[in-house]
Formats: sequence, C-alpha cells, structure tokens
Amino acid sequence: MKSVDAHLAEVLATIRPLAPLEMELERALGTTLAEDVSSPVPLPPFDNSAMDGYAVRSADLAGIPVTLPVVDDVAAGSGELRAVGPGHTVRIMTGAPVPPGADAVVPVEWTDGGTASVVINRGAAAGNAIRRAGEDVQAGEIVLKSGTVIGPTQLGILAGVGRRRVWVRPRPRVVVIATGAELVEPGTTLGPGQIWDSNSYTLAAAVRHAGGESFRVGIVGDDPVDFLDQLDAQLVRADLVITSGGVSMGAYEPVKEALSPLGTVRFERVAMQPGMPQGFGVVGEDHVPIFALPGNPVSSFVSFVLFVEPALRKMKGLPVAPHTLTRATTVGPLRSPEGRRSYLRGVLSSDGTVAPVHGQGSHQLAALATANSLIVVPEDVTELPAGTVVEVLPL
Repeated sequence: MKSVDAHLAEVLATIRPLAPLEMELERALGTTLAEDVSSPVPLPPFDNSAMDGYAVRSADLAGIPVTLPVVDDVAAGSGELRAVGPGHTVRIMTGAPVPPGADAVVPVEWTDGGTASVVINRGAAAGNAIRRAGEDVQAGEIVLKSGTVIGPTQLGILAGVGRRRVWVRPRPRVVVIATGAELVEPGTTLGPGQIWDSNSYTLAAAVRHAGGESFRVGIVGDDPVDFLDQLDAQLVRADLVITSGGVSMGAYEPVKEALSPLGTVRFERVAMQPGMPQGFGVVGEDHVPIFALPGNPVSSFVSFVLFVEPALRKMKGLPVAPHTLTRATTVGPLRSPEGRRSYLRGVLSSDGTVAPVHGQGSHQLAALATANSLIVVPEDVTELPAGTVVEVLPL
C-alpha cells in the first residue's frame, strides 16, 4: 500500500495554482491577491477631526473656562474652509477637514454645545482629536502583499486606497459528484435498499469552508457511461472534480470502471483508515484534477481533509504546509490495524485531553458530526492505552 505522505506528495506535484485574473472588488472576497497593492495617496488624505466638536487655536484656551464666537460650521466633505482666526472657533463634525489656523479639536462634550458662541470648560493641547494626513498609510506604501487572502477587512483597505479591480487567484471551482444506485436526494421518500445522499452535501460544504466554490450535481447511478456523460458535461466549469463512491474492489464501481481506461487516473490503496481506496489524476483536454474518494461518509470526509484541502490551498496560491497537529492525552484506549495510519474521530477538550467518540466505523456519520478532531495513530502502532499522549488534528 502507498503511504499517506506519498499520496499527498503526488497530489501536490500535480496541482498547479490557478492563473491570476482581474476581478471586480465586489467579487474578490475569498480570493488570493496576486499583486502588491499600494496607496496612491496618504491615508487619511488630509488632517480631519476625530470627533464632533469645535476647531480651535489651542493658545486661545489658556484661561478655562473660555467663551469663543462660532464663526462657521464644517461638515464631513466640506471643500472650502474658512480659516480660524485668533479668539474664534468653528463647529466641526467627525471626519471633516481641519480648517487652516486651527491646531486642536475640543469635543462637544467639553462644552455647552453653543452654536453662535460656545463655552469651553476644558483645555486641549495642540493636535487633540485630530487625525493627521498619512497617519494610517503614507503615499506609495504597500498596504497588502501578493498572496494575501482577501477577507472583509482586506477588501475594505482595497476600497480605501481607491482600487475598483484587483488581480487575484480566484476561488477554485469544484464540481462534486456522488455515485451509487442506492442514493436518493434528501427530502424524498426512501424505497427498499435506498439511503439519502449525504456525501455530496458534506463535500460541497467542505469545499466552501476551504475557500472554494462548489457545484453539487445530480446523483449518478452505477452505469460508467452515465458517469462519463455527467463528468464531460461538468468539466467546462470545473477547476477540480471530486467524486464519492465507485472506487472499491467489488462490482458496480462506475468511477473506477469509467476512469481506469483513460490512463490518467490512478486507483490505489493508501495505508490509512478510514479511506484506503483512493483515486487521483487528471481528466479532459485541460487536465482538470480529479479526486475519486471512497463512498463511506467518514472515509470521504477524512480523505478531503488530508488530500483535497491542501490541493485547494495550492490552487489558491497559498503555501501548503503539513497539517498542524497538537498533542493531547487520550481518555480511552485506542485500536488501529497494523500497517495503516488511523484517523480516529475524537473530542478535543481545553484541558488537553481527547476522547475517542463512540462509533468509529467509516459509515458512522453521526459519530463524525460529534467530533472536533482526528486522533492520529501511526502505522506501526496497533494499541494505545488510556493516558497515552497522542497527536491530534483539530477539525
């Protein structure tokens, strides 16, 4: 059998980052920046008030309390500004430009709030409540580097430096296909021998959670021809394809029967539990990567975490590092088949312990739903007693 590490290395050697494209800002959330972005102007671009209050000359506040005539109002967005002369003040709003002559802003809370004249009850030093031009960013300064994932705050600074479009690596478009004649859509009535399809929903959600765009297509039965027809129809919108089911050693394995003759997809046994049968390769004229995952729900999800998630990171142009493992003390005994690396479902607690969930079968989706981690048992270990320190992969 092939090792987990060798299979992941083969996957990552095949996967390529997606080509950059220029995208409207509104669509850029979740993409990866493919250029350094700098600010063409200082931010803020002008001195402005940090508070609602009164723009003053600080020297006029020597004898507190002091009464000053209010000669103007300055709102945010004001263009023409009257200078503040000695012994005068102007009422100013948050974000409004500080008028010439003024060197401080007195918050309205320190005054009687007057409009014709104002009584100021507390002094203010020069620079008080003023946001200086360039205080946040200097003109020409890089605000985001290439390789940054664009979240809400990153999108905000892109807009803040005036960018309407940016060069990014897009979110990978991933088509998810579930196979199996026994599968029916949730919400329908089960017939004899039927089960509701959960894999395609789990995998499509996992793709979105990992930063991709998922397209869940209809269920394909056990006919290899039907599977190939569906696959061909979907390749036009796919950067990557994930299938579940149809890859084992028995009869009625449509994915394996359809793809094996192509010679571009390999089906192998990987030394892991759950998830031993794995298929991976490329399909179509554009050599779209395809992951043919096993059909058991836990097997397909664990396979996604170990192999597909790192592939999506590379497609997005992000660095791919080994999974971050933590160490915890198991509160129950663990068993693992010899020669396979086991990923047992567990509940990791803040006290540094991890409890294996009840129900470790690869079909037991309910047990997986209660877990928040995978307990890793090495290939050369078959039993571990309670109290053993183990490596854990948080989910």
